[in-house]
Amino acid sequence: MAKPRLENTRLSPLTLGNFGQSGTSIWKEGRIFEFYSRKILFLPPLIKKRTMRNKKINLGIWIASCLVLLAALSRLLPHPPNFTPIGGMALFGAAYFGRKSFALVIPFVALWISNLILDNVVYGQYYDGFVWFSNPMVFVSFAAIVLLGWFMLKKQSVTNILGSSLAASVLFFLISNFGTWLSDIGNLYTNDIAGLITCYVAGLPFFWNTLAGDLFYVGVLFGSWQFISQKYPQLAVKLG
Repeated sequence: MAKPRLENTRLSPLTLGNFGQSGTSIWKEGRIFEFYSRKILFLPPLIKKRTMRNKKINLGIWIASCLVLLAALSRLLPHPPNFTPIGGMALFGAAYFGRKSFALVIPFVALWISNLILDNVVYGQYYDGFVWFSNPMVFVSFAAIVLLGWFMLKKQSVTNILGSSLAASVLFFLISNFGTWLSDIGNLYTNDIAGLITCYVAGLPFFWNTLAGDLFYVGVLFGSWQFISQKYPQLAVKLG
């Protein structure tokens, strides 16, 4: 008797379920075996490709994190008042870390580490005991600038980057000086709008350093990453 041809044969789940018992002829035709063999042979290259991509992303995250940490530690160097990397770090994290948690946590931790060293080593004589956390309004400003970066840097361009840097400086000025007014009510400033305005006017000379610092560190961080991405194109992926 001639063997049945399977080209036009549709296998039901029941037929496949009884494959080991009554499917000897199907096995001999080799259709199912060939199908699953191709699937199995396809898996290793796919797994290897995904593994390599994950390695590139992880390496990129480490490099970007090191850039952020170096920027934060530059606060330990002598610098003009308010000429800091805070705005640049926040915008860089918002622009390049794919996960929102990474964009917040990695620069936040770097900023906290630099604060820890400043408060307990550089300015330790001004505090009683070890200081774990200080200047909360600076961190509030930082979080607000990250949110600003998510909104303004969805599409990166020179115009968007410069505009977000300027907006970050204004945001930091408004939030940080508002915190200064709150903490000094009754001492330097009155508890009213006039006192708040006086605080902002007193902070104006420092705004220009904030603006210059943001532009400088935005240029350094974004420029460094662009250079690295062009040098090693495999790292030019969304991080995280």
